[in-house]
Amino acid sequence: MTDISSLIAKPPHERNIFTNRTLNMRSIRVLGYDMDYTLIQYHAKHLEKMAYEHLKEKLLELGWPVDNLYYDPEMIIRGLVIDKKLGNIVKPNRFGYIKRAYHGTLLLGLEDMRKIYSRTVVDIRESRWVLLTTLFDLSIGCLYAQLVDKMDCRELPEMLGYAGLQEQVSRNLDLAYAKGLLKDEILKDPESYIVEDVETPLALLDQKHAGKNLVLITDSDWEYVKAIMAYTFDRHLSDGLNWKNLFDMVIVSAGKPNFFLQKQPAFEVVNEQGLLKPVVESLKKGGIYVGGHAGMVEEAFGLDGRKIMYVGDHIEADVHASASILRWRTALVLPELEEELACLREFRAKQTSLLEMMREKVRLENDELQIKLYVQRAELGYGPQSHVPVTTLYQKIGELSKKISALDKRIGPLANKAWKIFNPRWGLLTRAGWDKSYFSRLLEGYADIYTSRVSNFLYRTPFAHLRSTRTSLPHDGGIIEGPSKWEIGG
Repeated sequence: MTDISSLIAKPPHERNIFTNRTLNMRSIRVLGYDMDYTLIQYHAKHLEKMAYEHLKEKLLELGWPVDNLYYDPEMIIRGLVIDKKLGNIVKPNRFGYIKRAYHGTLLLGLEDMRKIYSRTVVDIRESRWVLLTTLFDLSIGCLYAQLVDKMDCRELPEMLGYAGLQEQVSRNLDLAYAKGLLKDEILKDPESYIVEDVETPLALLDQKHAGKNLVLITDSDWEYVKAIMAYTFDRHLSDGLNWKNLFDMVIVSAGKPNFFLQKQPAFEVVNEQGLLKPVVESLKKGGIYVGGHAGMVEEAFGLDGRKIMYVGDHIEADVHASASILRWRTALVLPELEEELACLREFRAKQTSLLEMMREKVRLENDELQIKLYVQRAELGYGPQSHVPVTTLYQKIGELSKKISALDKRIGPLANKAWKIFNPRWGLLTRAGWDKSYFSRLLEGYADIYTSRVSNFLYRTPFAHLRSTRTSLPHDGGIIEGPSKWEIGG
């Protein structure tokens, strides 16, 4: 009998597709794809350093004293939140309670953080908070933190305030993107900025030949899209195919999230030079368009949101917008997920040891508190009494306290290492201490599935039935075997 086991692809854990909401890929008729940081992956550190330098140059033109600043790629991770009121960058847990905070580049101590935020819950719908949503936001966060330091030293115009400072930084980066300054730099030297994934074209071909309609929906302009897609895809396609052959429709300058939220006019690109003509009736298969809106896509393919999935990297503009109004199915691409899971795998043995010590500490603390309760009852003369003398109980409390203290000395350094395995300042993307991060809450709430790169669809095929795993609740412990507990560190 022929052995076919070698044909069955089994990806490493970090290249899996993770499911929040069960999704049968066979029911999906249209797959919409974002481009930047979705179909096209960038060397984030290189790209964000370039964006940072553009921002810095603009501020120098305004006369700001920023010539001594430099980009620190470890200063910011995705999912952090800027507090425009206080000039802080914070990391909330899933409930919005702040677990770590920096004022500018200075870490706030635990007591200071509690004094400031003990009555505060982060809600990104409020204007006070700005979520650093994508990898494009890393340069904004880094420069903002550094500028807060300068503002506190009275080196910047004080009338701006912390909120005005954030708006100035974001506005100048948006302007750089609008003028195409960053994209021009990428096109001059794409090899330095683009992470090639030779498997992505094959994943799209699999989907196309399985009967899916593929639609590219991106905010990037036509000139950039046609150049960067040709560079990244065409050399990996055979039989005379080019990147446009993969897609049944291309929509550029989409203007997300408004593309999903409101009606916008559409224009057809009628030649390679980008000549436009207004769309009078509807979008057609095979067309290339500027603008438009999601309703036009549904009309063109004769489908409602249940049979359309959009794949993007922006948790608000791509995933939340398409799901909340249209009920499209959603997939979020998280490139940094691979590194985070690899870090967790390497730390797994130490994480297991840390969890065992934490369980032992909980047991000892429970014993100590039970004995303290018997002492209290004996001294105040109420309730059930212990047959053990109070002096012996005090002695036992002392012994337990010493054991707990000794455990703390072993737990502390290991817990500190667990925190720093992904990022020394902020820990894991998906965790805030032992709890899930605020970003994880949004990820669970908005994305049906998530993965580190588009080519991971190769491992699950266009026919997969992606089932959500049983999620654990606090009361499951000791009754139902929950998910792997080693993943809770950081």
